[in-house]
Amino acid sequence: MPSFSTKRRVRHGAAQMFDLVADVEKYPQFVPLCQALKIKSRTPKDEGVEVLVADMTVAYKLIRESFTSRVTLDRPNLAILVEYLNGPFSHLENRWTFTPQDEGSCEVGFSLDYEFKSRMLAMLMGAMFDTAFRRFADAFEKRADQLYRRKAG
Repeated sequence: MPSFSTKRRVRHGAAQMFDLVADVEKYPQFVPLCQALKIKSRTPKDEGVEVLVADMTVAYKLIRESFTSRVTLDRPNLAILVEYLNGPFSHLENRWTFTPQDEGSCEVGFSLDYEFKSRMLAMLMGAMFDTAFRRFADAFEKRADQLYRRKAG
């Protein structure tokens, strides 16, 4: 099963980075391959925890696939868990962690495991997905630089 994991220190606070990743409706503006994202439901759970069910459409050249995920936004623990519900994968799980560091910076952890249901789709999209997932962390860091550098002045 393909997987990817990275940790990187960024010049933004953990709460800022959590908010950026939690704002899933904005993904089509900056996340590689994300063509559309629609929230189907939003459910508050324990204090500071919210669960979303969202449909995401990814597109690359002539290939377009949609899938549904459950996204658990755990603000008290500065963690986000994305669990696959329906679509072209047999498995997809994505985790984000945000660990405060000194001087308003944080360590962002990003891990992803996935497997396509179809061998044909895996052959068509596998290498491209792997490259795109590796660029996800960069996309979020660049977005944070755009949003928070202006405010930090």
